[in-house]
Amino acid sequence: MAKFELKLPKMGESVAEATITSWLKDVGDTIEADEAVLEIATDKVDSEVPSEVDGVLVEKLFEVDDVVQVGQTIAVIETEGGGTVEVKAPAAAPEPVVEAVAPKVAEVAQTVVAAKTSVEPVVSTEDRFYSPLVKNIAKQEGISQAELDTIPGTGKDNRVTKNDIKAYLESRSSAPSPAPAAQTVEAPKAEPVVAPKVETPKAPEQPKAEKQVEKPKEKPIAVSGGDEIIEMSRMGKLISKYMIDSVQTSAHVQSFIEADVTNIWNWRKKVKDGFMKREGENLTFTPIFMEAITKALKDFPMMNISVQGDKIIKKKAINVGMAAALPDGNLIVPVIKNADQLNLFGMVKRVNDLANRARLGKLDPDDIQGGTYTVTNVGTFGSIMGTPIINQPQVGILALGAIRKAPAVIEGPEGDYIGIRYKMYLSHSYDHRVVNGALGGQFVKAVKDYLEGWDSDREI
Repeated sequence: MAKFELKLPKMGESVAEATITSWLKDVGDTIEADEAVLEIATDKVDSEVPSEVDGVLVEKLFEVDDVVQVGQTIAVIETEGGGTVEVKAPAAAPEPVVEAVAPKVAEVAQTVVAAKTSVEPVVSTEDRFYSPLVKNIAKQEGISQAELDTIPGTGKDNRVTKNDIKAYLESRSSAPSPAPAAQTVEAPKAEPVVAPKVETPKAPEQPKAEKQVEKPKEKPIAVSGGDEIIEMSRMGKLISKYMIDSVQTSAHVQSFIEADVTNIWNWRKKVKDGFMKREGENLTFTPIFMEAITKALKDFPMMNISVQGDKIIKKKAINVGMAAALPDGNLIVPVIKNADQLNLFGMVKRVNDLANRARLGKLDPDDIQGGTYTVTNVGTFGSIMGTPIINQPQVGILALGAIRKAPAVIEGPEGDYIGIRYKMYLSHSYDHRVVNGALGGQFVKAVKDYLEGWDSDREI
């Protein structure tokens, strides 16, 4: 029998760690090659980690909510192969990790011991790691960093787990007010020299600590007997945080314009069936719109920027994100990298690939990173326009409204007349800190011009 170490695979250039969200297999379960063993989360993407071999799961080295670094061993699988894989005994498997962090753990331990003998306990955060889930709970419950540092952890390397912070919240709700802590601060007064120095800074600091804890508290909402309380999903919490952060960061301004897409409507109707038979791909409106938006970004490169402090970062690559709906109702934004280097056929292939994998939950972490501008299709849900929130750290996002029939004045050689045309609204949200109304309006006008100037005889 041989043993195989299942490691956290590399998931992208900018992804260094992941949080374990659930184990799909238990110790003793038989596993086939390419069968998922556990689920992990990186940012907004949930992924599965498959086994590379057939065998039996004999050990799990991490628990749910633990953060694992890329390349770390997360489980041990026993195989029936004749070869031998060098794997440490299950009980000793974590030793390399312990040795690597032993000095840091010792420092934290010394700090904790020292804190117990001091007037006010303080634990260093330099070597203590908190998972994204724990940080999110702490923020929602109004737990300051100093308070979070005092919570004892039962996880690996004394890390605070979800259960630890929940237990702390329960005990905190029934704990007495922090008045005794204020009394203990006066203890140093017994020392003639130190007492005046300790008493002076501590007096103003104590009320500040109390305000930090009480400030985030929300007023309770009245709940009647027939109301249903639904816990937000992990992704829902992340999206909520991102939206609030974006509104607080960027000065959102909108420009709206109506585009006549009759030529595009008629052209697509003429070629879509033949394209499906020839290429096996569905020709939607999305890649057509993406091509027009990419051309406009090349014309107005100052829409393809990010802001960092008081500096503007002008992006060389044009990476257009497209918001895609997930089965659970949430949205995710896969990114079309180097969109300006794709022809229409390449754009169709890329759009369809990302949309299909988004619906199936098969996106890779790199698929949603690196965007420089975002497009969202609110028309999919029947809306004729919208005011989307900017996807940070970008400075603009375009909402595509529903295509609808509308009466319009048409200019002809013999005069104007009323006709039925296919129209849609384009809603452009942009960051008014760095994008003024002229640039924001000119950009969306360029998109309109590209759409209305569509060649009805174009081949694909």
